[in-house]
Amino acid sequence: MSNERTKASEEQIAYANILNKGMWFGLALLVITFVIYITGVLPSHVPIEDLSKIPAGSTVPNWSMRAHEFNQAFNIPTGWGWVALAGKGDYLNFVGIAILAGLSVVCYLAIIPILIRKKETPYVIIAIVEIAVLALAASGILKTGGH
Repeated sequence: MSNERTKASEEQIAYANILNKGMWFGLALLVITFVIYITGVLPSHVPIEDLSKIPAGSTVPNWSMRAHEFNQAFNIPTGWGWVALAGKGDYLNFVGIAILAGLSVVCYLAIIPILIRKKETPYVIIAIVEIAVLALAASGILKTGGH
């Protein structure tokens, strides 16, 4: 038995369709970029063999360093600085991660016209605020979390 109260709305279906396609695209991209990394098709910013090396004056391998120390030791930028390294095998996979992380914004942008057409003003405002919050969080302007 199907009744009107259990059916997904037009905007829910639009959101879900975009999320589904974007998720599969992002997942495929992650698999492809991982294969590129492990096969060495593109050079890595941090050579894989350097990860297990123990630096002079230390007793632990590079992969055991704190993130801040690792970033300094290998001249790794923070925040959106990874974009400059996207052509390197070990950073190429960040593209897929960024796509997956940005899917919610794309979904909200897609449903706004539907909400406007349906005159769902409170939901339009909520979607716009959500996009603004996500964009602000992704921008790095707030600089929270110690990164």
